[in-house]
Amino acid sequence: MPEGRRGAVRSEAARVAILEATAALFAERGYDHLSIEGIAARAGVGKQTVYRWWPGKSALIADCLLEGMLLPDRFAVPDTGDLRADLIAWLAGVEGVLDSPTVEGLFRSLIAAASENAEVAQRLRESLADPRLFAPRLRAARDSGEVRADLPVDEVSETLIGAIMLRALARTPRDPGLPERLVDLTLGPRPS
Repeated sequence: MPEGRRGAVRSEAARVAILEATAALFAERGYDHLSIEGIAARAGVGKQTVYRWWPGKSALIADCLLEGMLLPDRFAVPDTGDLRADLIAWLAGVEGVLDSPTVEGLFRSLIAAASENAEVAQRLRESLADPRLFAPRLRAARDSGEVRADLPVDEVSETLIGAIMLRALARTPRDPGLPERLVDLTLGPRPS
Protein backbone atom coordinates (compact mmCIF):
# COMPACT_ATOMS: atom_id res chain seq x y z
CA MET A 1 0.00 0.00 0.00
CA PRO A 2 1.48 3.38 -0.96
CA GLU A 3 2.46 5.58 1.94
CA GLY A 4 0.35 8.75 2.13
CA ARG A 5 1.65 12.24 2.68
CA ARG A 6 2.00 13.18 6.33
CA GLY A 7 1.03 16.48 7.87
CA ALA A 8 -1.48 19.12 6.97
CA VAL A 9 -2.86 19.45 3.49
CA ARG A 10 -0.91 22.03 1.55
CA SER A 11 -2.85 25.26 1.09
CA GLU A 12 -2.34 26.77 -2.37
CA ALA A 13 -2.71 30.28 -0.94
CA ALA A 14 -0.03 29.58 1.67
CA ARG A 15 2.25 28.02 -0.97
CA VAL A 16 1.96 31.07 -3.21
CA ALA A 17 2.46 33.44 -0.28
CA ILE A 18 5.62 31.56 0.75
CA LEU A 19 7.02 31.57 -2.77
CA GLU A 20 6.22 35.27 -3.25
CA ALA A 21 7.82 36.09 0.10
CA THR A 22 10.89 34.05 -0.85
CA ALA A 23 11.25 35.80 -4.20
CA ALA A 24 10.79 39.26 -2.66
CA LEU A 25 13.23 38.67 0.18
CA PHE A 26 15.73 37.02 -2.14
CA ALA A 27 15.65 40.06 -4.43
CA GLU A 28 15.97 42.43 -1.46
CA ARG A 29 18.60 40.62 0.60
CA GLY A 30 20.24 37.92 -1.50
CA TYR A 31 20.70 34.26 -0.71
CA ASP A 32 23.10 34.65 2.22
CA HIS A 33 20.64 36.83 4.17
CA LEU A 34 17.55 34.81 3.31
CA SER A 35 16.06 32.98 6.30
CA ILE A 36 13.14 30.63 6.76
CA GLU A 37 12.01 32.75 9.71
CA GLY A 38 11.93 35.88 7.54
CA ILE A 39 10.12 34.08 4.74
CA ALA A 40 7.50 32.70 7.13
CA ALA A 41 6.95 36.13 8.71
CA ARG A 42 6.59 37.84 5.31
CA ALA A 43 4.20 35.11 4.09
CA GLY A 44 2.12 35.20 7.27
CA VAL A 45 2.66 31.52 8.09
CA GLY A 46 4.54 29.64 10.77
CA LYS A 47 8.06 28.53 9.95
CA GLN A 48 6.99 24.93 10.58
CA THR A 49 4.64 25.34 7.59
CA VAL A 50 7.58 26.27 5.40
CA TYR A 51 9.68 23.36 6.68
CA ARG A 52 6.79 20.95 6.23
CA TRP A 53 6.83 21.58 2.47
CA TRP A 54 10.46 22.53 1.74
CA PRO A 55 13.62 21.21 3.42
CA GLY A 56 15.37 24.59 3.24
CA LYS A 57 15.93 27.82 1.39
CA SER A 58 17.63 26.18 -1.61
CA ALA A 59 14.51 24.15 -2.32
CA LEU A 60 12.41 27.33 -2.04
CA ILE A 61 14.70 29.11 -4.50
CA ALA A 62 14.39 26.14 -6.85
CA ASP A 63 10.59 26.37 -6.75
CA CYS A 64 10.71 30.14 -7.29
CA LEU A 65 12.89 29.55 -10.36
CA LEU A 66 10.51 26.89 -11.63
CA GLU A 67 7.55 29.24 -11.15
CA GLY A 68 9.36 32.02 -13.05
CA MET A 69 9.42 34.32 -10.03
CA LEU A 70 13.13 35.20 -10.01
CA LEU A 71 14.41 35.86 -13.50
CA PRO A 72 13.03 38.71 -15.59
CA ASP A 73 11.18 38.05 -18.84
CA ARG A 74 13.93 39.98 -20.59
CA PHE A 75 15.84 36.71 -20.84
CA ALA A 76 13.52 35.57 -23.63
CA VAL A 77 15.22 35.42 -27.04
CA PRO A 78 13.66 37.76 -29.64
CA ASP A 79 12.60 36.37 -33.01
CA THR A 80 12.83 38.89 -35.84
CA GLY A 81 13.77 36.32 -38.45
CA ASP A 82 17.48 37.24 -38.32
CA LEU A 83 19.10 34.72 -35.98
CA ARG A 84 22.43 36.52 -35.77
CA ALA A 85 20.83 39.89 -34.96
CA ASP A 86 18.49 38.25 -32.43
CA LEU A 87 21.35 36.53 -30.59
CA ILE A 88 23.39 39.74 -30.52
CA ALA A 89 20.38 41.68 -29.18
CA TRP A 90 19.70 38.95 -26.62
CA LEU A 91 23.30 38.95 -25.36
CA ALA A 92 23.34 42.74 -25.16
CA GLY A 93 20.03 42.65 -23.27
CA VAL A 94 21.30 40.06 -20.79
CA GLU A 95 24.44 42.13 -20.23
CA GLY A 96 22.25 45.19 -19.65
CA VAL A 97 20.06 43.33 -17.16
CA LEU A 98 23.12 42.07 -15.30
CA ASP A 99 24.48 45.65 -15.10
CA SER A 100 21.62 46.55 -12.74
CA PRO A 101 22.89 46.37 -9.14
CA THR A 102 19.67 44.63 -8.04
CA VAL A 103 19.83 41.97 -10.73
CA GLU A 104 23.60 41.57 -10.34
CA GLY A 105 23.09 40.76 -6.66
CA LEU A 106 20.21 38.44 -7.50
CA PHE A 107 22.34 36.67 -10.09
CA ARG A 108 25.25 36.18 -7.67
CA SER A 109 22.82 34.89 -5.07
CA LEU A 110 21.35 32.42 -7.58
CA ILE A 111 24.86 31.16 -8.28
CA ALA A 112 25.44 30.75 -4.53
CA ALA A 113 22.17 28.85 -4.18
CA ALA A 114 23.05 26.68 -7.18
CA SER A 115 26.42 25.81 -5.69
CA GLU A 116 24.65 24.45 -2.61
CA ASN A 117 21.80 22.62 -4.29
CA ALA A 118 21.87 20.51 -7.45
CA GLU A 119 18.16 21.08 -8.10
CA VAL A 120 18.64 24.86 -7.99
CA ALA A 121 21.62 24.48 -10.34
CA GLN A 122 19.57 22.45 -12.80
CA ARG A 123 16.65 24.87 -12.71
CA LEU A 124 18.98 27.85 -13.12
CA ARG A 125 20.52 26.15 -16.16
CA GLU A 126 17.05 25.46 -17.58
CA SER A 127 15.99 29.07 -16.99
CA LEU A 128 19.06 30.71 -18.52
CA ALA A 129 20.20 28.28 -21.18
CA ASP A 130 16.94 26.57 -22.04
CA PRO A 131 17.66 24.61 -25.22
CA ARG A 132 14.08 25.24 -26.35
CA LEU A 133 14.97 28.93 -26.68
CA PHE A 134 17.86 28.34 -29.04
CA ALA A 135 17.85 24.83 -30.47
CA PRO A 136 14.80 24.97 -32.80
CA ARG A 137 15.89 28.30 -34.27
CA LEU A 138 19.50 27.18 -34.62
CA ARG A 139 18.44 23.95 -36.34
CA ALA A 140 16.21 25.88 -38.75
CA ALA A 141 19.05 28.30 -39.47
CA ARG A 142 21.38 25.36 -40.05
CA ASP A 143 18.87 23.65 -42.33
CA SER A 144 18.35 26.85 -44.35
CA GLY A 145 22.08 27.46 -44.73
CA GLU A 146 22.03 30.62 -42.58
CA VAL A 147 24.71 29.03 -40.35
CA ARG A 148 27.28 26.35 -41.03
CA ALA A 149 26.05 22.78 -41.50
CA ASP A 150 28.18 21.34 -38.68
CA LEU A 151 27.04 23.89 -36.03
CA PRO A 152 26.87 22.11 -32.64
CA VAL A 153 23.37 23.33 -31.83
CA ASP A 154 23.16 21.87 -28.34
CA GLU A 155 26.32 23.62 -27.17
CA VAL A 156 25.68 27.10 -28.57
CA SER A 157 23.26 28.29 -25.86
CA GLU A 158 25.56 27.09 -23.08
CA THR A 159 28.53 28.78 -24.75
CA LEU A 160 26.74 32.10 -25.09
CA ILE A 161 25.23 32.27 -21.61
CA GLY A 162 28.36 30.77 -20.04
CA ALA A 163 30.51 33.58 -21.37
CA ILE A 164 28.12 36.21 -20.02
CA MET A 165 27.84 34.44 -16.64
CA LEU A 166 31.61 34.23 -16.24
CA ARG A 167 31.99 37.93 -17.01
CA ALA A 168 29.22 38.78 -14.53
CA LEU A 169 30.76 36.63 -11.79
CA ALA A 170 34.20 38.15 -12.42
CA ARG A 171 32.61 41.64 -12.45
CA THR A 172 34.24 42.37 -15.78
CA PRO A 173 33.13 45.74 -17.16
CA ARG A 174 30.58 45.64 -19.94
CA ASP A 175 32.09 45.37 -23.40
CA PRO A 176 29.77 46.72 -26.14
CA GLY A 177 31.46 44.60 -28.83
CA LEU A 178 31.26 41.33 -26.91
CA PRO A 179 27.84 40.16 -28.16
CA GLU A 180 28.94 40.38 -31.81
CA ARG A 181 32.24 38.61 -31.10
CA LEU A 182 30.53 35.80 -29.18
CA VAL A 183 28.00 35.26 -31.95
CA ASP A 184 30.80 35.21 -34.52
CA LEU A 185 32.70 32.66 -32.41
CA THR A 186 29.70 30.35 -32.06
CA LEU A 187 28.03 30.77 -35.45
CA GLY A 188 31.03 31.73 -37.52
CA PRO A 189 31.48 35.13 -39.17
CA ARG A 190 28.59 36.54 -41.18
CA PRO A 191 28.89 35.40 -44.77
CA SER A 192 29.96 38.16 -47.16
